Amino acid sequence: MTTFPIQLTSVSDIKAFVDAASRLDCDVDVICGRYLVDGKSIMGLFSIDLSEPIHVQVQGSQAQADIFMRAIQKFLIK
Repeated sequence: MTTFPIQLTSVSDIKAFVDAASRLDCDVDVICGRYLVDGKSIMGLFSIDLSEPIHVQVQGSQAQADIFMRAIQKFLIK
């Protein structure tokens, strides 16, 4: 499992994130405070507060996490 913070600020950001997450063969969880939603669910992401950074957990191998992180690199918080 790999965890990292991201920031999504627009509808197009959410769509790009969900598209990238949907290509993975493992679960992608998004954590916002005490809420955990499926990172492959556009409705799930719209249900949480995205005004602050959120944390992503890739429930797969490190290779899968690396591929995903490259795909969403512009959303990563450094």
